Amino acid sequence: MKFLKFLFILIILPLFAFNTAHKYYISVSQINHIPEKKSIQITSRIFIDDFENLLRERYDDAIVLDDKNELTSTNDYIERYLKEKIVVKINGETVHLKYIGKEYDVDIVRCYLEVENVETIKSFEVSNELLFDLFEEQQNIVKTKINGKQKSFLLTQQNHKALLKFN
Repeated sequence: MKFLKFLFILIILPLFAFNTAHKYYISVSQINHIPEKKSIQITSRIFIDDFENLLRERYDDAIVLDDKNELTSTNDYIERYLKEKIVVKINGETVHLKYIGKEYDVDIVRCYLEVENVETIKSFEVSNELLFDLFEEQQNIVKTKINGKQKSFLLTQQNHKALLKFN
């Protein structure tokens, strides 16, 4: 009997010890309207490993998201991808996103975008499809602070747009 217990522990226990938890695929974008600057500021936080895998698959196998070892073209690829996957409409009109840059924080990359010359906002629509082309389970949280009102949205592949109306 002791032998069976020992055998059970020897075979079954390692299966539990090396069982990895389900990985979550998520990004968080904060969108703020800054009236005194007449701008919309967007900060997107994305896991470095997921973003790096996507950029490698899409653009160049040599891409490394690391200040010390980056290709000179990395910022161009990041800007191109962000502008394809994040679309903002203000008052029914698609607006131009200006890529400001990025910074690394442990396992996250923060990407900064801005919309300039925003006078008033009657409606605000955002589409965020970051990483949907790599992970079916991807979810993008979008938090907004516009016209003094805060709202949050969970966007998925099936529902990747959010619309706010202000009267």
